[in-house]
This record gives sequence, structure tokens and C-alpha cells, in this order.
Amino acid sequence: MAVELEIHDGAAPAAALPAFYFDLGSPESYLVAERILQTVPAATEWIPVLGAGLRGAATDDPLDRGALAETLAARGLQDLRMPDPFPFDSAFAMRAATYAKQIGRAVPFALAAFRQCYAAGRGLDVADNVLIAGSACEMHPTALLKGAELRGTHAALSAATTQAGERGVRDVPAIWVPGAPSRVFHGDAALDDAALALKALV
Repeated sequence: MAVELEIHDGAAPAAALPAFYFDLGSPESYLVAERILQTVPAATEWIPVLGAGLRGAATDDPLDRGALAETLAARGLQDLRMPDPFPFDSAFAMRAATYAKQIGRAVPFALAAFRQCYAAGRGLDVADNVLIAGSACEMHPTALLKGAELRGTHAALSAATTQAGERGVRDVPAIWVPGAPSRVFHGDAALDDAALALKALV
């Protein structure tokens, strides 16, 4: 898994928080999600985006399941159980994640959904599996279904994906670090470098 760092021109807004950009259809985003809270020394905004909508998103890079399973085992996480089929269409799940963010539950929902997908092997292209993740963080299934289909939710997900691209995010997972210039750290292997960059800002 490549480590990529991009310097992005322009200063960040004064109040901008560091951001973790993720897609629930990305197993590497799952790796970052499981350790970012313990690794990054600053409050970080979790922002769901459509990975396929980013300009550098890999479309033909095969997943190394063996390496992924070894990484999970080395970190003491649950054994890998990949959903079938994979890859899957994550659009509904990402709208659900966007709605969860709007009501202040982005982190618990994303963690529950990632674990449903990659620890329990339940594909997030199935609405019931997304609803199970929502229930794990006290999101009512009916509210989640309706929230995921709101016009505002669709627009917010599109806007977040556009913002990510404008900040220099080319693929997920990515950590955006504010500053002048701001920086983007791509991939699980770059999380430690992102943490060091953020530590310098704290």
C-alpha cells in the first residue's frame, strides 16, 4: 500500500480541523479508522466521500487480501471476512454515513459499518447491513433510511467529495492537515506521518 504525501497550495481557513476522508467501500480506510483515534493527537473531522469521485482513485488496483489480513492480525483486530461480492457499490452506505455525520454520529457509525463489512463479511450494498450498523450507534432504521435519501444528504456527500478534491485528496483514505500550505497524507502507512505533522501544530 503506497504512502503518498501531497502539498496543497493555499492556506486553510483559520477554524479548519484536520480531516479524515474515507469511503466505507475501502478496506484501507477501515485500517485507518481503527487506529486514527489513538494515533492522531488532534481532534479530526471524519468526512465521508465517494472514493470513485476523486481524480486519482484506483480503479484497477487489486486488493491484496493476504496483506490486509496480516495487518489486521498484527494489530490485534478481528479476522478479515470480506463481503461477497467485492468491490461493492457503497453509494447508499456513504449517504448513510453523511447523514450520520449531520447528526453528530459520524465516528460511531463509520466504525460500526466498517466492522460489519470487513469483520462480519456483510456487504454495505445491502441496506439491512447498513441499518444494523446504524442500530449499533442508536440510529433508528426508519430515520436512517429517510435521512440517506434526503436531497440535502445527496448534496452534502457530493460537496464533501468536491471539497476533498479541492484540498488535494486523490484517493481514500486520506488525512488532510491544515496549514499554509496544507498537506494531504494518503494511505494507512502514512497515518503516522500525518500524526507527526499534526503534533507540530498542537
